[in-house]
Amino acid sequence: MEPVASTDFTPWLSLFGGVLIGLSAIMIMGLFGKIAGISGITKGLTGMLPGQDGPGDRGWRLSFLAGLVVAPLVVLFVSGSFPQQSVPTNLVGMLVAGLLVGIGTTLGSGCTSGHGVCGLARLSPRSLAAVATFMVVAVLTTTLLRHVL
Repeated sequence: MEPVASTDFTPWLSLFGGVLIGLSAIMIMGLFGKIAGISGITKGLTGMLPGQDGPGDRGWRLSFLAGLVVAPLVVLFVSGSFPQQSVPTNLVGMLVAGLLVGIGTTLGSGCTSGHGVCGLARLSPRSLAAVATFMVVAVLTTTLLRHVL
């Protein structure tokens, strides 16, 4: 088992990041009438959602996903270094985790960003149930992987 990396608590950077996430969610809802959930944005881009394959719909989705890729480059330009991150080296574990997340977002009709950020803000009962499920499974998984196994 890999050692658990500690992370520093950065309240101001975290607040700033949260504000940016909230603003992007408001902009996507206000401008396009859509939910800012990464899995839904990606599925709509690939044409997996019915009625989401028009050229006008593709542009904002590409822009949103491009922003996720460009953001670390902006941090590099401003600060001189990439954001610090740690990526597990257990490729089998990452594969299993990725498959489980994909299955979960399909079964739950969305991901943490769609349900947690946007759905809860809209007081959606379905999103409340989804977020409660995410959190319970996350606590159980973390407890099992870090304290039992």
